[in-house]
Amino acid sequence: MELSRRSVLRGAAAAGVAAAALPGTAAAAPESSGPPPTIPEASYSRRLARREDARLITGAGRYVGDITVPGCLDAAFVRSTVAHGRLVRVDTSAAKKVDGVVAVWSAADLGAELPIVPEYGHLPGSADRPCTVLPADRVRYVGQAVAVVVGTDRYVAEDGVDAVRVEINSLPAVVDPAEAATSSTWLFDGLNNVSRELEFGQPIPDEVWQNAHVVVEGAYSQQRVVPTPMEPRAILAVPEPDGRLNVWVSHQAPHRLKGNLASDLKMDPARIRVRAADTGGAFGTKSPTYPEYLLVVRLALALGRPVRWLEDRAETMIGGTHGRAQNQRTRIAADKDGRMLALALEADAGVGGFPLGEFVAVETGLAAGSVYRTPRVHAKIRTIVTNTTTTAPYRGAGRPEQTYAVERTMDLLARRLGLDPAEVRRRNFIPPEAFPYDSPTGRRFDSGQYELGLDKALELVDYRHWRAEQKRRRQSGSEWPIGIGLCSFVERAGLEARDGAREWASVEVAAGGDIIGRVGTCSTGQSHETAFPDLVAKTLGMPAARVRVIEGDTDEVVQGLGTFGARSMQVGGSALHRAALDLIDEAKRRAARLAGKKATYANGVVRAGRSRWTLGELAAATPEPLRIEGVYETPASFSSGTYVAVVEVDKELGVVHVLRLVAVDDCGVRIDNKFVEDSLHGSIMQGIGQALYEVMPYDDKGNPQVNSMLGYLLPTIGELPPLVFGEVVTPNPNTALGAKGAGEAGCLGVPPAIANAVIDALGPAATGTGPEGTDIGGVQMPLTPEVCWRATRQEKVGVK
Repeated sequence: MELSRRSVLRGAAAAGVAAAALPGTAAAAPESSGPPPTIPEASYSRRLARREDARLITGAGRYVGDITVPGCLDAAFVRSTVAHGRLVRVDTSAAKKVDGVVAVWSAADLGAELPIVPEYGHLPGSADRPCTVLPADRVRYVGQAVAVVVGTDRYVAEDGVDAVRVEINSLPAVVDPAEAATSSTWLFDGLNNVSRELEFGQPIPDEVWQNAHVVVEGAYSQQRVVPTPMEPRAILAVPEPDGRLNVWVSHQAPHRLKGNLASDLKMDPARIRVRAADTGGAFGTKSPTYPEYLLVVRLALALGRPVRWLEDRAETMIGGTHGRAQNQRTRIAADKDGRMLALALEADAGVGGFPLGEFVAVETGLAAGSVYRTPRVHAKIRTIVTNTTTTAPYRGAGRPEQTYAVERTMDLLARRLGLDPAEVRRRNFIPPEAFPYDSPTGRRFDSGQYELGLDKALELVDYRHWRAEQKRRRQSGSEWPIGIGLCSFVERAGLEARDGAREWASVEVAAGGDIIGRVGTCSTGQSHETAFPDLVAKTLGMPAARVRVIEGDTDEVVQGLGTFGARSMQVGGSALHRAALDLIDEAKRRAARLAGKKATYANGVVRAGRSRWTLGELAAATPEPLRIEGVYETPASFSSGTYVAVVEVDKELGVVHVLRLVAVDDCGVRIDNKFVEDSLHGSIMQGIGQALYEVMPYDDKGNPQVNSMLGYLLPTIGELPPLVFGEVVTPNPNTALGAKGAGEAGCLGVPPAIANAVIDALGPAATGTGPEGTDIGGVQMPLTPEVCWRATRQEKVGVK
């Protein structure tokens, strides 16, 4: 902790800034008076008033649907109602006659070379299963767009959609990835359904398993879930009279989208401006470039008029991307004391009709070793195309999948050895002195205090009390058994060097002395509008009201990677912080040149000899703009945590009641604790949703069984259990701020904790324990009343 604190204070001292002006620092004397003090954990936990709240809460937000453009047309899509089939005919003649319809396009209208949808997170060698913006010969999932209609308004466009006639000769469908892997029904001619086979770490020799004191194995299913941001996808393309293209979009990475549009259109990127409007949530689903985006932009340019598409909720459910969708098998070998000797993870990831987001499964493999110091770790991952909508990043993107598989198997190991599940974890954690730790699958973990996080979680949940209560109920034969479930996890936040561990930022002094920052991240609800100006202001020692930060506009921001993978503060915030410090250095250099004396800086004022300038005055006194910009490298960080769930199961009805949920997170230094807890609340609710409620089911013909919120169960505030937050602070050693990512932890920690708790409550019938300690499946998510009720019935009839 002291190393990161010292780096913050050194930066401040070099600039002449009091330490109290920096986020996460307590007031301290300059460095020359001695080393920086140890910072109490609560000292960085400030609560800022969000700038954006008044605008958003009162309906003054400006989303894509709120932008008024004269002469704007609306687009609507004809979507396949067949999961797999040969596309015989798309008859658009009747649609073109609908009053108010301006254009109707099918693949035949796009020419011989259909535009290809770019992969998100491209992996080499994936071009053999391309996704065209519209299908020419075959449909591969229900909801795939087969034509687009543009009308004078959305109602007219939908009338045109109804008039399009589509003829498809059905083919057999494959839905489950494991079945698709061996099926003779292939989605692409001449290619089987296994898109990619990946391995991480070294294969584990047979003798390791044979000689181990105990080997346990678990089989698990990660169900398909639907990212459900409040605002679905949205895009508005406006061709300008000067030949430029203006695009407003609800998106997480405007520069990536701009690059994809420029490549698709063969257009000079300088002629394209992409702006992210106010965005009502994203959770990964607004990271890709979608076929609908490419088509809307092409239509706007072809028609010479603005075209807008606002996705409706039914389209989100069946045609938007889904998350998770893995079948998993995990093996752990351990000695008699429960210390792990080997961990093997196999996963079949269903990537949907096209392998556009198969990189998510790579994250599952890379993360396989988790928080444990296991000598041998091997992961084998297959990505498999299926007749379902494509999968893409969903909050956590591959790490929740890995965490679930490993943490359920850790509980299985504890049961086999008759040990407390907390003790098994404790004996296997990577110790603090081992960092930086190189995992067998190729990850370098920066820092962590995993045992401390576990201890805090057990203390906060009152672990002994609940174990005693569990014992009491078991002895009394209660129909309301209690279970306690644990999950310990590590989460990569940001990107590693090979993927682009950097972000662009600039800080400049505007006329009048106000400060304008720019950064390549993009807010989708993470309070950037408040947190980033406050960060820059504290770095400069100025009032936050005098600072504004711009993002999400490719004309204003030179470059940027965007917001995903919990990278905003640790990468974007660090870039702004470093740019502000560089601005101070530049201001001192200019003042020294003007006065001929060494300059100092404090609280927005530069002094050199008897001369004194505010930043605004200094900017006016020199010919060049007082501005700093640069690309700042920031490696991935590794947040961690331990979550504990206490549940009560009504055996008669199968209903699970979460009595208490404790979340202890280590996301380094919290620049603002309220924003961190707000984010944790959101991800925890999504984790609860996956554990207990959410699933997108398909029948054996590939038909989605849900197309609205009436059938897709999302937890509401009524399902929010009593939450207790705790924290451990292990500062990021690679940034002056010390911050790590905090946005996705609940999706990692909650599902295994709740699942382990339910199994702990229900006993052998829920585990499905078979020979040699194998968990042959048992209860699988979502743990609905029916799932748990069936488990209790099996227990009563003696199924073990």
